[in-house]
Amino acid sequence: PDGPQGFEYELASLFAEHLGVALNIYVPGNFSVMLDSVADGRADLAAAGLTVTEERSERFRFGPAYLDVMPQVIYRMGNRRPRSLADMVDGKFVVMANTRHTELLREFAPDYPGLTWTEDPDADSEELLFRVQNGEIDYTVADSTEFNISRYYYPEIRLAFDLGDPEPVAWAFRPGFDDSLYRASLPFFDELKSSGRLAQLIERAYGHATEFDYVGTRRFLEHIDSRLPRYQEYFIEAARSTGVDWRLLAAIGYQESHWNPRAVSPTGVRGIMMLTQSTARMLGIEDRVDPRQSIMGGARYLVRMRRRIPERITEPDRTWMALASYNVGFGHLEDARILTESQGGNPDRWADVRQRLPLLAQKKYYSKLKRGYARGWEPVIYVDNIRSYYDVLQWATSDRYLAYSQEPPDDEDSSAAEEDQEPEN
Repeated sequence: PDGPQGFEYELASLFAEHLGVALNIYVPGNFSVMLDSVADGRADLAAAGLTVTEERSERFRFGPAYLDVMPQVIYRMGNRRPRSLADMVDGKFVVMANTRHTELLREFAPDYPGLTWTEDPDADSEELLFRVQNGEIDYTVADSTEFNISRYYYPEIRLAFDLGDPEPVAWAFRPGFDDSLYRASLPFFDELKSSGRLAQLIERAYGHATEFDYVGTRRFLEHIDSRLPRYQEYFIEAARSTGVDWRLLAAIGYQESHWNPRAVSPTGVRGIMMLTQSTARMLGIEDRVDPRQSIMGGARYLVRMRRRIPERITEPDRTWMALASYNVGFGHLEDARILTESQGGNPDRWADVRQRLPLLAQKKYYSKLKRGYARGWEPVIYVDNIRSYYDVLQWATSDRYLAYSQEPPDDEDSSAAEEDQEPEN
């Protein structure tokens, strides 16, 4: 919804910058057209999570592998889980046409008499996962990266089993005698890997999507419809005042209180943004339980935390560290950054600092740090959750969500009664 973004887009943008050329993006209608565009010279390379196979290698020149994915069979929760392709002979099985998934199915088909599937030339992976979620089809195949992200949007989908082995992902370059672009990609990826930038990009795209809470995700999607509209105008007002994306502020508010203005923690923090009394006083907030005041205060506090992060740290790492400070305190974040550097990591990279934060709870580490002990795993979970909520909110406010949206839950009003309960942080 905010223009071109995503893992492959960032990689391609960096490659264009490395070459000193402009990046021209062509988005074809389906998967096979994309590969044909490279084969016939309309495009120089295809960057779309392409797995390297023998069949494709006969048509294209693949660059260095930068990711491994697992093809996976997906079904809907509540239906009988298939344990192998033998259990799927009676179901409605649809996959994307002209993909590695169809190649795998053809390889396995002789061992499973009666197995049939439909190859849809117009559907993409997200659409097929939505159709599984909606009960229109019984099974599809998706790569593990696609499934891990999409299950936050479609919480009814489930992993049945892995289809084959992990497979490398790489760019497909135009075949022919001129291999200069392919050769230019070799030092580019070498530098990305050796500098740690590739690991940073992978963490940015997929690092927060390793854990999944079905009940929490389902409730979040329901609360987007039932609770968020009551406070959305305040989040938007706070965004205009601070320059922070309102959906990020809303994600913080949901992590803090489940958008419950009367939320109270055992330590006495209150309101949608769960401000302490001292923080509220510092920010000039008179009533922490007032939704507008709480949201405005939380937004201003996040800006304060982000300003304390060294200017050399770029986005989005700057925001993730500010969020960690919001949760655990700036001093403990600094301790984690010092520990990161002492262990050979990059203290300006969230992926590296994230690994060291839990060490703040171990005596052999915290005893040597200025601020001492901290429950360092909490800011890691905190930031991961907010990133997941933020991803979903960006999707939920896009045109695509409107096309995919379903009927609101029958017990929509029941969520209002939950507001008097303590939030499940």
